[in-house]
Amino acid sequence: MNLLKALATVGSMTLLSRILGFVRDAVIARAFGAGLMTDAFFVAFKIPNLLRRLFAEGAFSQAFVPILADYRTTRTPDQTRQLVDHVSGMLMLALFIVTVLGVLAAPWVVTVSAPGFVAEPGKFALTVAMLRITFPYILFVSLVALAGGILNTYSRFSVPAFTPVLLNLSMIAGALWLAPHMDPPVLALAWAVFLGGVLQLAFQLPHLARLKLLPRPRLDFRDEGVWRILRLMGPAVFGVSIAQLSLLINTIFASFLATGSVSWLYYADRLMEFPTGMLGVALGTILLPSLSRHHATASHEEYVKLLDWGLRLTFLLALPSALALALLAVPLITTLFHYGEFSSHDVWMTRQALMAYSLGLIGLIMVKVLAPGFYARQDIKTPVKIAVITLLATQAMNLLFIGPLKHAGLALAIGLGACINAGLLYHRLRRAQIYQPQPGWGAFLARVLVALAAMGGVLAWGMGPANEWLAASAWKRVAHLGALVLAGAGSYFGVLFALGLRPRDFVRRAAE
Repeated sequence: MNLLKALATVGSMTLLSRILGFVRDAVIARAFGAGLMTDAFFVAFKIPNLLRRLFAEGAFSQAFVPILADYRTTRTPDQTRQLVDHVSGMLMLALFIVTVLGVLAAPWVVTVSAPGFVAEPGKFALTVAMLRITFPYILFVSLVALAGGILNTYSRFSVPAFTPVLLNLSMIAGALWLAPHMDPPVLALAWAVFLGGVLQLAFQLPHLARLKLLPRPRLDFRDEGVWRILRLMGPAVFGVSIAQLSLLINTIFASFLATGSVSWLYYADRLMEFPTGMLGVALGTILLPSLSRHHATASHEEYVKLLDWGLRLTFLLALPSALALALLAVPLITTLFHYGEFSSHDVWMTRQALMAYSLGLIGLIMVKVLAPGFYARQDIKTPVKIAVITLLATQAMNLLFIGPLKHAGLALAIGLGACINAGLLYHRLRRAQIYQPQPGWGAFLARVLVALAAMGGVLAWGMGPANEWLAASAWKRVAHLGALVLAGAGSYFGVLFALGLRPRDFVRRAAE
Protein backbone atom coordinates (compact mmCIF):
# COMPACT_ATOMS: atom_id res chain seq x y z
CA MET A 1 0.00 0.00 0.00
CA ASN A 2 1.15 3.55 -0.81
CA LEU A 3 1.64 5.22 2.60
CA LEU A 4 1.00 8.68 1.16
CA LYS A 5 -2.35 7.43 -0.12
CA ALA A 6 -3.02 5.79 3.25
CA LEU A 7 -2.18 9.08 4.98
CA ALA A 8 -4.58 10.90 2.66
CA THR A 9 -7.30 8.32 3.42
CA VAL A 10 -6.83 8.50 7.18
CA GLY A 11 -6.48 12.26 7.01
CA SER A 12 -9.70 12.66 5.01
CA MET A 13 -11.61 10.45 7.44
CA THR A 14 -10.13 12.42 10.31
CA LEU A 15 -11.09 15.64 8.52
CA LEU A 16 -14.70 14.47 8.34
CA SER A 17 -14.58 13.58 12.03
CA ARG A 18 -13.04 16.94 12.95
CA ILE A 19 -15.57 18.88 10.88
CA LEU A 20 -18.39 17.08 12.64
CA GLY A 21 -16.54 17.66 15.90
CA PHE A 22 -16.59 21.38 15.25
CA VAL A 23 -20.27 21.19 14.33
CA ARG A 24 -20.77 19.34 17.61
CA ASP A 25 -18.92 22.00 19.59
CA ALA A 26 -20.71 24.81 17.77
CA VAL A 27 -24.05 23.19 18.65
CA ILE A 28 -22.95 22.78 22.29
CA ALA A 29 -21.65 26.36 22.44
CA ARG A 30 -24.91 27.71 21.01
CA ALA A 31 -27.09 25.64 23.33
CA PHE A 32 -25.10 25.89 26.56
CA GLY A 33 -22.46 28.63 26.13
CA ALA A 34 -19.39 28.61 28.38
CA GLY A 35 -20.41 28.42 32.02
CA LEU A 36 -21.42 26.15 34.88
CA MET A 37 -23.14 23.43 32.83
CA THR A 38 -20.42 23.16 30.18
CA ASP A 39 -17.64 23.27 32.77
CA ALA A 40 -19.35 20.34 34.53
CA PHE A 41 -19.81 18.35 31.32
CA PHE A 42 -16.29 18.93 30.02
CA VAL A 43 -14.80 17.69 33.29
CA ALA A 44 -17.14 14.65 33.25
CA PHE A 45 -16.17 13.97 29.62
CA LYS A 46 -12.45 14.69 30.13
CA ILE A 47 -12.01 11.94 32.73
CA PRO A 48 -13.17 8.97 30.57
CA ASN A 49 -11.36 10.63 27.66
CA LEU A 50 -8.18 10.64 29.74
CA LEU A 51 -8.64 6.94 30.48
CA ARG A 52 -9.36 6.32 26.79
CA ARG A 53 -5.97 7.76 25.94
CA LEU A 54 -4.40 5.82 28.78
CA PHE A 55 -5.91 2.37 28.15
CA ALA A 56 -6.97 2.56 24.54
CA GLU A 57 -5.08 4.88 22.20
CA GLY A 58 -2.16 5.13 24.60
CA ALA A 59 -0.55 2.28 26.49
CA PHE A 60 -2.58 -0.55 25.02
CA SER A 61 -2.05 0.42 21.37
CA GLN A 62 1.65 1.09 21.93
CA ALA A 63 2.08 -2.40 23.36
CA PHE A 64 -0.43 -4.35 21.26
CA VAL A 65 0.28 -3.22 17.67
CA PRO A 66 4.04 -4.05 17.63
CA ILE A 67 3.39 -7.53 19.07
CA LEU A 68 0.48 -8.16 16.69
CA ALA A 69 2.63 -7.02 13.74
CA ASP A 70 5.39 -9.36 14.91
CA TYR A 71 2.91 -12.27 15.11
CA ARG A 72 1.53 -11.45 11.67
CA THR A 73 5.06 -11.43 10.23
CA THR A 74 6.62 -14.41 12.04
CA ARG A 75 3.75 -16.64 13.29
CA THR A 76 0.89 -18.65 11.78
CA PRO A 77 -2.63 -17.24 11.30
CA ASP A 78 -3.93 -19.56 14.04
CA GLN A 79 -1.37 -18.25 16.52
CA THR A 80 -2.27 -14.67 15.58
CA ARG A 81 -5.97 -15.38 16.12
CA GLN A 82 -5.28 -16.96 19.51
CA LEU A 83 -3.36 -13.84 20.52
CA VAL A 84 -6.36 -11.66 19.59
CA ASP A 85 -8.74 -13.90 21.56
CA HIS A 86 -6.59 -13.97 24.69
CA VAL A 87 -5.82 -10.23 24.61
CA SER A 88 -9.50 -9.36 24.22
CA GLY A 89 -10.39 -11.54 27.20
CA MET A 90 -7.82 -9.88 29.46
CA LEU A 91 -8.79 -6.40 28.24
CA MET A 92 -12.51 -6.90 28.86
CA LEU A 93 -11.90 -8.16 32.40
CA ALA A 94 -9.66 -5.20 33.28
CA LEU A 95 -12.01 -2.65 31.73
CA PHE A 96 -15.08 -4.03 33.49
CA ILE A 97 -13.34 -3.65 36.85
CA VAL A 98 -12.17 -0.11 36.04
CA THR A 99 -15.66 0.91 34.88
CA VAL A 100 -17.40 -0.38 38.01
CA LEU A 101 -14.88 1.33 40.27
CA GLY A 102 -15.19 4.58 38.32
CA VAL A 103 -18.98 4.70 38.61
CA LEU A 104 -18.89 3.93 42.35
CA ALA A 105 -16.08 6.40 43.11
CA ALA A 106 -17.39 9.26 40.93
CA PRO A 107 -17.62 11.86 43.79
CA TRP A 108 -14.04 11.18 44.82
CA VAL A 109 -12.83 11.30 41.21
CA VAL A 110 -14.45 14.72 40.66
CA THR A 111 -13.00 16.00 43.94
CA VAL A 112 -9.50 15.05 42.81
CA SER A 113 -9.81 16.15 39.17
CA ALA A 114 -11.67 19.45 39.74
CA PRO A 115 -11.32 20.41 43.42
CA GLY A 116 -12.48 23.95 42.69
CA PHE A 117 -15.96 22.55 42.03
CA VAL A 118 -16.35 21.36 45.64
CA ALA A 119 -17.12 24.90 46.78
CA GLU A 120 -20.15 24.98 44.45
CA PRO A 121 -22.46 22.09 45.49
CA GLY A 122 -24.74 22.32 42.45
CA LYS A 123 -21.84 22.26 39.99
CA PHE A 124 -20.18 19.40 41.88
CA ALA A 125 -23.35 17.27 42.01
CA LEU A 126 -24.04 17.80 38.29
CA THR A 127 -20.47 16.79 37.39
CA VAL A 128 -20.75 13.61 39.50
CA ALA A 129 -24.08 12.66 37.88
CA MET A 130 -22.70 13.09 34.37
CA LEU A 131 -19.46 11.27 35.17
CA ARG A 132 -21.47 8.19 36.23
CA ILE A 133 -23.17 8.23 32.83
CA THR A 134 -20.04 8.85 30.75
CA PHE A 135 -17.64 6.54 32.59
CA PRO A 136 -18.72 3.31 30.79
CA TYR A 137 -17.55 5.00 27.59
CA ILE A 138 -14.04 3.84 28.52
CA LEU A 139 -15.18 0.20 28.28
CA PHE A 140 -16.62 0.57 24.79
CA VAL A 141 -13.94 2.81 23.32
CA SER A 142 -11.09 0.63 24.60
CA LEU A 143 -12.60 -2.34 22.78
CA VAL A 144 -12.85 -0.03 19.77
CA ALA A 145 -9.10 0.58 20.12
CA LEU A 146 -8.48 -3.19 20.15
CA ALA A 147 -10.46 -3.54 16.94
CA GLY A 148 -8.74 -0.50 15.44
CA GLY A 149 -5.28 -1.87 16.26
CA ILE A 150 -6.10 -5.10 14.43
CA LEU A 151 -7.51 -3.27 11.41
CA ASN A 152 -4.54 -0.87 11.20
CA THR A 153 -2.05 -3.75 11.40
CA TYR A 154 -3.80 -5.26 8.38
CA SER A 155 -3.75 -1.88 6.56
CA ARG A 156 -7.51 -1.27 6.94
CA PHE A 157 -6.86 2.29 8.02
CA SER A 158 -10.07 3.96 6.88
CA VAL A 159 -12.45 2.07 9.19
CA PRO A 160 -10.83 3.11 12.51
CA ALA A 161 -10.34 6.62 11.12
CA PHE A 162 -14.06 6.94 10.34
CA THR A 163 -15.25 5.50 13.67
CA PRO A 164 -15.01 8.77 15.73
CA VAL A 165 -17.61 10.29 13.40
CA LEU A 166 -20.25 8.23 15.19
CA LEU A 167 -19.52 9.82 18.57
CA ASN A 168 -19.84 13.30 17.06
CA LEU A 169 -23.15 12.43 15.41
CA SER A 170 -24.45 11.03 18.69
CA MET A 171 -23.51 14.20 20.60
CA ILE A 172 -25.00 16.50 17.96
CA ALA A 173 -28.26 14.54 18.10
CA GLY A 174 -28.21 14.65 21.90
CA ALA A 175 -27.74 18.43 22.02
CA LEU A 176 -30.39 19.13 19.39
CA TRP A 177 -33.14 16.63 20.14
CA LEU A 178 -32.57 14.97 23.51
CA ALA A 179 -31.59 18.04 25.55
CA PRO A 180 -35.09 19.62 25.62
CA HIS A 181 -36.41 16.46 27.29
CA MET A 182 -33.75 16.29 30.03
CA ASP A 183 -33.55 18.11 33.37
CA PRO A 184 -31.05 19.68 33.36
CA PRO A 185 -30.69 19.67 29.55
CA VAL A 186 -26.90 19.17 29.64
CA LEU A 187 -27.45 15.57 30.84
CA ALA A 188 -28.30 14.76 27.22
CA LEU A 189 -24.63 15.20 26.31
CA ALA A 190 -23.57 12.61 28.87
CA TRP A 191 -26.06 10.04 27.54
CA ALA A 192 -24.91 10.84 23.98
CA VAL A 193 -21.33 9.94 24.95
CA PHE A 194 -22.53 6.58 26.30
CA LEU A 195 -24.48 5.81 23.12
CA GLY A 196 -21.59 6.97 20.94
CA GLY A 197 -19.30 4.35 22.51
CA VAL A 198 -21.81 1.59 21.75
CA LEU A 199 -22.18 2.72 18.12
CA GLN A 200 -18.42 2.88 17.54
CA LEU A 201 -17.88 -0.68 18.73
CA ALA A 202 -20.82 -2.04 16.75
CA PHE A 203 -19.51 -0.38 13.57
CA GLN A 204 -16.08 -2.07 13.66
CA LEU A 205 -17.10 -5.64 14.49
CA PRO A 206 -18.28 -6.59 10.95
CA HIS A 207 -14.94 -5.46 9.50
CA LEU A 208 -13.08 -7.71 11.94
CA ALA A 209 -15.35 -10.58 10.92
CA ARG A 210 -14.32 -10.11 7.27
CA LEU A 211 -10.67 -10.52 8.30
CA LYS A 212 -11.69 -13.62 10.29
CA LEU A 213 -10.29 -11.92 13.40
CA LEU A 214 -13.49 -11.19 15.29
CA PRO A 215 -12.37 -11.63 18.91
CA ARG A 216 -13.70 -14.58 20.90
CA PRO A 217 -12.67 -13.37 24.38
CA ARG A 218 -10.90 -16.06 26.38
CA LEU A 219 -8.65 -15.88 29.42
CA ASP A 220 -5.28 -17.60 29.21
CA PHE A 221 -2.78 -16.33 31.76
CA ARG A 222 -0.03 -18.49 30.22
CA ASP A 223 -0.17 -16.99 26.72
CA GLU A 224 3.32 -15.80 25.77
CA GLY A 225 2.04 -12.94 23.59
CA VAL A 226 -0.28 -11.64 26.29
CA TRP A 227 2.59 -11.48 28.76
CA ARG A 228 4.79 -9.70 26.22
CA ILE A 229 2.04 -7.09 25.81
CA LEU A 230 1.56 -6.78 29.58
CA ARG A 231 5.29 -6.29 30.12
CA LEU A 232 5.26 -3.49 27.56
CA MET A 233 2.05 -2.02 28.98
CA GLY A 234 3.57 -1.54 32.44
CA PRO A 235 5.95 1.26 31.45
CA ALA A 236 3.53 2.38 28.71
CA VAL A 237 0.75 3.00 31.23
CA PHE A 238 3.16 4.97 33.35
CA GLY A 239 4.38 6.98 30.37
CA VAL A 240 0.95 7.81 29.00
CA SER A 241 -0.37 8.56 32.48
CA ILE A 242 2.39 11.14 32.88
CA ALA A 243 1.27 12.92 29.71
CA GLN A 244 -2.38 12.79 30.75
CA LEU A 245 -1.52 13.82 34.31
CA SER A 246 -0.16 17.03 32.87
CA LEU A 247 -3.53 17.72 31.20
CA LEU A 248 -5.38 16.80 34.41
CA ILE A 249 -3.23 19.17 36.44
CA ASN A 250 -4.12 21.89 33.94
CA THR A 251 -7.81 21.22 34.62
CA ILE A 252 -7.15 21.45 38.36
CA PHE A 253 -5.40 24.79 37.91
CA ALA A 254 -8.15 26.03 35.57
CA SER A 255 -10.88 25.07 38.05
CA PHE A 256 -9.53 27.77 40.42
CA LEU A 257 -9.49 30.46 37.72
CA ALA A 258 -12.45 32.51 36.46
CA THR A 259 -15.61 30.62 35.52
CA GLY A 260 -15.31 29.64 31.87
CA SER A 261 -11.56 28.94 31.99
CA VAL A 262 -12.08 25.19 31.61
CA SER A 263 -14.33 25.80 28.61
CA TRP A 264 -11.97 28.32 26.97
CA LEU A 265 -9.14 25.81 27.18
CA TYR A 266 -11.43 23.08 25.85
CA TYR A 267 -12.52 25.04 22.78
CA ALA A 268 -8.92 26.07 22.01
CA ASP A 269 -7.79 22.48 22.43
CA ARG A 270 -10.51 21.35 20.02
CA LEU A 271 -9.06 23.64 17.34
CA MET A 272 -5.58 22.29 18.07
CA GLU A 273 -6.87 18.74 17.68
CA PHE A 274 -7.73 19.48 14.06
CA PRO A 275 -4.12 19.46 12.72
CA THR A 276 -2.92 17.17 15.51
CA GLY A 277 -5.49 14.54 14.55
CA MET A 278 -5.32 14.97 10.79
CA LEU A 279 -1.54 14.85 10.68
CA GLY A 280 -0.06 13.68 13.99
CA VAL A 281 -2.47 10.87 14.84
CA ALA A 282 -2.76 9.85 11.18
CA LEU A 283 1.02 9.64 10.77
CA GLY A 284 1.45 7.71 14.01
CA THR A 285 -1.33 5.32 12.96
CA ILE A 286 0.21 4.39 9.63
CA LEU A 287 3.85 4.49 10.77
CA LEU A 288 3.66 2.11 13.75
CA PRO A 289 2.61 -1.09 11.88
CA SER A 290 5.19 -0.58 9.11
CA LEU A 291 7.97 0.36 11.52
CA SER A 292 7.12 -2.72 13.61
CA ARG A 293 7.33 -5.00 10.57
CA HIS A 294 10.64 -3.41 9.47
CA HIS A 295 11.99 -4.09 12.96
CA ALA A 296 10.70 -7.68 12.92
CA THR A 297 12.53 -8.31 9.63
CA ALA A 298 15.67 -6.35 10.68
CA SER A 299 15.29 -3.87 7.78
CA HIS A 300 17.11 -1.00 9.50
CA GLU A 301 17.67 1.07 6.35
CA GLU A 302 13.96 1.04 5.51
CA TYR A 303 13.19 1.82 9.16
CA VAL A 304 15.33 4.97 9.01
CA LYS A 305 13.88 6.08 5.67
CA LEU A 306 10.34 5.67 6.96
CA LEU A 307 11.01 7.79 10.06
CA ASP A 308 12.65 10.45 7.88
CA TRP A 309 9.60 10.45 5.61
CA GLY A 310 7.33 11.02 8.59
CA LEU A 311 9.44 13.90 9.92
CA ARG A 312 9.51 15.68 6.57
CA LEU A 313 5.76 15.45 6.25
CA THR A 314 5.49 16.84 9.79
CA PHE A 315 7.50 19.94 8.96
CA LEU A 316 5.78 20.32 5.60
CA LEU A 317 2.28 20.36 7.09
CA ALA A 318 2.58 21.21 10.80
CA LEU A 319 4.43 24.52 10.40
CA PRO A 320 1.80 26.13 8.12
CA SER A 321 -0.94 24.76 10.39
CA ALA A 322 0.63 26.40 13.45
CA LEU A 323 1.05 29.71 11.65
CA ALA A 324 -2.54 29.63 10.37
CA LEU A 325 -3.96 28.84 13.84
CA ALA A 326 -2.10 31.81 15.34
CA LEU A 327 -3.02 34.28 12.59
CA LEU A 328 -6.61 33.12 12.10
CA ALA A 329 -7.50 32.58 15.77
CA VAL A 330 -10.35 35.11 15.83
CA PRO A 331 -11.80 34.12 12.41
CA LEU A 332 -11.80 30.45 13.40
CA ILE A 333 -13.32 30.96 16.86
CA THR A 334 -16.01 33.40 15.72
CA THR A 335 -16.99 31.26 12.73
CA LEU A 336 -17.25 28.06 14.73
CA PHE A 337 -18.38 29.12 18.19
CA HIS A 338 -19.55 32.76 18.40
CA TYR A 339 -23.28 32.06 18.51
CA GLY A 340 -26.01 32.04 21.15
CA GLU A 341 -24.49 32.06 24.64
CA PHE A 342 -20.87 32.12 23.44
CA SER A 343 -20.02 35.80 23.98
CA SER A 344 -17.39 38.16 22.55
CA HIS A 345 -15.52 37.83 25.83
CA ASP A 346 -15.43 34.06 25.32
CA VAL A 347 -13.95 34.64 21.85
CA TRP A 348 -11.08 36.76 23.15
CA MET A 349 -10.33 34.40 26.03
CA THR A 350 -10.34 31.34 23.75
CA ARG A 351 -8.11 33.24 21.31
CA GLN A 352 -5.48 33.72 24.01
CA ALA A 353 -5.41 29.97 24.72
CA LEU A 354 -5.30 29.05 21.02
CA MET A 355 -2.40 31.35 20.22
CA ALA A 356 -0.48 29.90 23.17
CA TYR A 357 -1.25 26.33 22.08
CA SER A 358 -0.17 27.02 18.48
CA LEU A 359 3.43 27.63 19.59
CA GLY A 360 3.67 23.97 20.54
CA LEU A 361 1.90 22.38 17.56
CA ILE A 362 5.10 21.25 15.84
CA GLY A 363 6.17 19.53 19.07
CA LEU A 364 2.80 17.83 19.57
CA ILE A 365 2.91 16.35 16.07
CA MET A 366 6.60 15.42 16.16
CA VAL A 367 5.98 13.36 19.30
CA LYS A 368 3.38 11.33 17.35
CA VAL A 369 6.05 10.53 14.74
CA LEU A 370 9.12 10.07 16.94
CA ALA A 371 7.56 7.99 19.72
CA PRO A 372 6.59 5.11 17.34
CA GLY A 373 10.31 4.93 16.52
CA PHE A 374 10.72 3.50 20.03
CA TYR A 375 7.40 1.64 20.32
CA ALA A 376 8.02 -0.34 17.12
CA ARG A 377 11.26 -1.62 18.67
CA GLN A 378 9.27 -2.59 21.78
CA ASP A 379 11.20 0.05 23.76
CA ILE A 380 8.67 1.80 25.98
CA LYS A 381 11.04 2.77 28.81
CA THR A 382 12.93 5.48 26.91
CA PRO A 383 9.81 7.53 26.01
CA VAL A 384 8.64 7.08 29.63
CA LYS A 385 11.82 8.58 31.05
CA ILE A 386 11.49 11.49 28.66
CA ALA A 387 7.82 11.90 29.63
CA VAL A 388 8.83 12.28 33.30
CA ILE A 389 11.24 15.07 32.40
CA THR A 390 8.55 16.69 30.26
CA LEU A 391 6.01 16.56 33.10
CA LEU A 392 8.37 18.27 35.52
CA ALA A 393 9.24 20.95 32.96
CA THR A 394 5.56 21.52 32.10
CA GLN A 395 4.51 21.96 35.73
CA ALA A 396 7.39 24.34 36.36
CA MET A 397 6.17 26.40 33.40
CA ASN A 398 2.58 26.22 34.70
CA LEU A 399 3.68 27.84 37.96
CA LEU A 400 5.69 30.41 36.04
CA PHE A 401 3.00 31.35 33.49
CA ILE A 402 -0.34 31.03 35.33
CA GLY A 403 0.09 34.25 37.31
CA PRO A 404 0.60 36.69 34.43
CA LEU A 405 -1.16 34.73 31.65
CA LYS A 406 -3.97 32.92 33.54
CA HIS A 407 -5.55 30.13 31.41
CA ALA A 408 -3.38 31.01 28.40
CA GLY A 409 -0.32 30.27 30.54
CA LEU A 410 -1.57 26.72 31.05
CA ALA A 411 -1.93 26.27 27.29
CA LEU A 412 1.54 27.71 26.67
CA ALA A 413 3.10 25.31 29.18
CA ILE A 414 1.50 22.31 27.43
CA GLY A 415 2.75 23.44 24.02
CA LEU A 416 6.30 24.18 25.12
CA GLY A 417 6.36 20.92 27.08
CA ALA A 418 5.51 19.04 23.88
CA CYS A 419 8.45 20.72 22.13
CA ILE A 420 10.77 19.63 24.94
CA ASN A 421 9.38 16.08 24.65
CA ALA A 422 9.95 16.00 20.88
CA GLY A 423 13.46 17.41 21.20
CA LEU A 424 14.49 14.78 23.75
CA LEU A 425 12.97 11.93 21.70
CA TYR A 426 14.85 13.11 18.62
CA HIS A 427 18.11 13.39 20.56
CA ARG A 428 17.81 9.82 21.89
CA LEU A 429 16.98 8.39 18.46
CA ARG A 430 20.07 10.07 17.02
CA ARG A 431 22.34 9.10 19.92
CA ALA A 432 21.28 5.45 19.71
CA GLN A 433 21.80 5.56 15.91
CA ILE A 434 18.21 4.43 15.38
CA TYR A 435 17.63 7.42 13.11
CA GLN A 436 19.94 9.41 10.84
CA PRO A 437 18.60 12.34 8.78
CA GLN A 438 18.60 11.54 5.08
CA PRO A 439 20.21 13.90 2.52
CA GLY A 440 18.39 17.05 1.41
CA TRP A 441 17.04 18.46 4.69
CA GLY A 442 18.68 21.89 4.26
CA ALA A 443 17.14 22.61 0.86
CA PHE A 444 13.80 21.17 2.01
CA LEU A 445 13.57 23.44 5.09
CA ALA A 446 14.62 26.51 3.06
CA ARG A 447 11.73 25.93 0.65
CA VAL A 448 9.27 25.47 3.52
CA LEU A 449 10.37 28.73 5.20
CA VAL A 450 9.98 30.73 1.98
CA ALA A 451 6.49 29.27 1.46
CA LEU A 452 5.56 30.05 5.08
CA ALA A 453 6.54 33.68 4.63
CA ALA A 454 4.34 33.93 1.54
CA MET A 455 1.38 32.27 3.27
CA GLY A 456 1.73 34.47 6.36
CA GLY A 457 1.64 37.62 4.24
CA VAL A 458 -1.47 36.47 2.36
CA LEU A 459 -3.37 35.57 5.55
CA ALA A 460 -2.41 38.75 7.44
CA TRP A 461 -3.48 40.91 4.51
CA GLY A 462 -6.70 39.04 3.79
CA MET A 463 -7.98 38.66 7.36
CA GLY A 464 -8.81 42.30 8.05
CA PRO A 465 -9.59 43.80 11.51
CA ALA A 466 -10.49 41.24 14.19
CA ASN A 467 -13.49 43.24 15.43
CA GLU A 468 -15.22 42.92 12.06
CA TRP A 469 -15.42 39.16 12.56
CA LEU A 470 -17.39 39.64 15.79
CA ALA A 471 -20.02 41.76 14.05
CA ALA A 472 -20.27 39.79 10.77
CA SER A 473 -23.12 37.41 9.98
CA ALA A 474 -22.57 33.66 10.15
CA TRP A 475 -22.58 33.20 6.37
CA LYS A 476 -20.18 36.10 5.83
CA ARG A 477 -17.77 34.58 8.36
CA VAL A 478 -17.95 31.17 6.67
CA ALA A 479 -17.37 32.64 3.19
CA HIS A 480 -14.50 34.87 4.34
CA LEU A 481 -12.81 32.08 6.31
CA GLY A 482 -13.19 29.67 3.39
CA ALA A 483 -11.55 32.19 1.06
CA LEU A 484 -8.70 32.72 3.52
CA VAL A 485 -8.07 28.98 3.86
CA LEU A 486 -7.99 28.54 0.07
CA ALA A 487 -5.75 31.58 -0.41
CA GLY A 488 -3.37 30.50 2.34
CA ALA A 489 -3.13 26.90 1.14
CA GLY A 490 -2.82 28.02 -2.48
CA SER A 491 0.00 30.45 -1.74
CA TYR A 492 1.89 27.94 0.44
CA PHE A 493 1.73 24.97 -1.90
CA GLY A 494 2.05 27.18 -4.95
CA VAL A 495 5.37 28.55 -3.73
CA LEU A 496 6.57 25.03 -2.84
CA PHE A 497 5.67 23.85 -6.32
CA ALA A 498 7.47 26.80 -7.89
CA LEU A 499 10.53 25.93 -5.82
CA GLY A 500 10.57 22.39 -7.19
CA LEU A 501 8.77 20.32 -4.54
CA ARG A 502 6.49 17.63 -6.03
CA PRO A 503 3.98 15.16 -4.48
CA ARG A 504 5.94 12.23 -5.96
CA ASP A 505 8.81 13.17 -3.65
CA PHE A 506 6.74 11.83 -0.74
CA VAL A 507 5.46 8.56 -2.23
CA ARG A 508 6.41 5.59 -0.03
CA ARG A 509 5.26 1.96 0.22
CA ALA A 510 4.11 0.28 3.43
CA ALA A 511 6.06 -2.68 4.78
CA GLU A 512 4.48 -5.94 3.65
